[in-house]
Amino acid sequence: MDHVSSLPDEVLYHILSFLTTKEAALTSILSKRWRNLFTFVPNLDIDDSVFLHPQEGKEDRYEIQKSFMKFVDRVLALQGNSPIKKLSLKLRTGFDSHRVDGWISNALARGVTELDLLIILYTADYYLLSSKYFRNLVTLKLNSVRVDWLAAGDIFLPMLKTLVLHSVRLCVDKYFFSALPALEELVLVSVNWGGKDVNVSNASLKILTVNYNICLGTFSVDTPSLVYFCFTEYVAIDYPVVIMQNLFEARISLLVTQDQIERARAPNIDWVEDDVVLRLVNMEKLIKGIRNVQYMYLSPNTLEVLSLCCESMPVFNNLKSLTLKSHKSRGWQAMPVLLRNCPHLETLVLEGILHHVTDKCGYACDCVSREEKGCSLTSCPVKVLEIKGFRGTIKEMHMIKHFVNYFPCLMETNIYIEESGPPKLRVPQVCEFIAEMMEHYGKSSSFNVQLLVGGYLYKKWTAQ
Repeated sequence: MDHVSSLPDEVLYHILSFLTTKEAALTSILSKRWRNLFTFVPNLDIDDSVFLHPQEGKEDRYEIQKSFMKFVDRVLALQGNSPIKKLSLKLRTGFDSHRVDGWISNALARGVTELDLLIILYTADYYLLSSKYFRNLVTLKLNSVRVDWLAAGDIFLPMLKTLVLHSVRLCVDKYFFSALPALEELVLVSVNWGGKDVNVSNASLKILTVNYNICLGTFSVDTPSLVYFCFTEYVAIDYPVVIMQNLFEARISLLVTQDQIERARAPNIDWVEDDVVLRLVNMEKLIKGIRNVQYMYLSPNTLEVLSLCCESMPVFNNLKSLTLKSHKSRGWQAMPVLLRNCPHLETLVLEGILHHVTDKCGYACDCVSREEKGCSLTSCPVKVLEIKGFRGTIKEMHMIKHFVNYFPCLMETNIYIEESGPPKLRVPQVCEFIAEMMEHYGKSSSFNVQLLVGGYLYKKWTAQ
């Protein structure tokens, strides 16, 4: 007995909404009961690669392209004026733009609130869509799409909550994002700004992701409600305005070249004359703007660049968890000042502890032999230390011992070894080292070390 077919139409519509439009259409051959059910599904998910199979070289065959276009036309005709909630349209073959415009306009006129477009044209055509249909959108995702009305000064999308722009060329004025009064999430990936200044100003925005943008001028952020900020980006010319007073989590990963790093390390730098170094120094404005953050991640490049900002490093009074990723070619010069300026830090996560050795990093590690080594750790209140990507080298083990000796409030240390780690890593020898370290642990408070292999607890040591 077919129990599924006996379900109410609304339930079947909901089930079919989780399928692509092609998959939903295939159900029409099951029985008369299913023949036209797919035409009432409130979601349209159309991907030309599902039809044209480019991996088999069929995308260039005109008869297959024509069959695909007829399929889309037929689906839209069968649906008539029935409402649509979501349209996902992914076209990589280069169809006629006017025909594509017709498909999108048809769906928008029927009340679409979520629009996801990936359209690659092999001509210089623009999409001539009327912005009046976009006023009801709640989610808009554009990938490789050129929509001329985005540059219009009178654009107003009162209901839009999520805007994702990927691989688009954007020429907008500084008021563009302010014209989105309900916006909560903004994602900008590989956006070509044409060398213009970027101003993300929005009172309601809560989540901002900026990754791999192109031709970025200055970068300003005025987002008083922002709680999450992810910045994986080339260094901008300047950061004139950075307002994020309610920020909860920040992830900063600067994209810099080795040449930029070498110029920043050079002695007697003339910041005024060297435009590259001046850009790096201006990063201090962005860092000051995120000083209220509670959880922060810094990449190896970012930590190195911060060495130019040590004298103006802000105090992170709210910071509870700090994650620092290391690389053997990037230095820890900023580590001592950074740790001293986190007066309420509870958790420190080090994704790797091998780094480029410099004279200044000796205040935070044992790389440089000096009497004052470790002095920046003694004022840090961190309670939990996590070491990730541990490779079991002698240098790493001595670094861990150094941290354990100098962090005065440390209660717990977790050492993570990847299950697919290097073949030279010998877990028994690591265990022997930890056991010896615990025997010589001289602090009165209880302290424990956990060794985790492949994410699972391998062994735990406790000192009283």
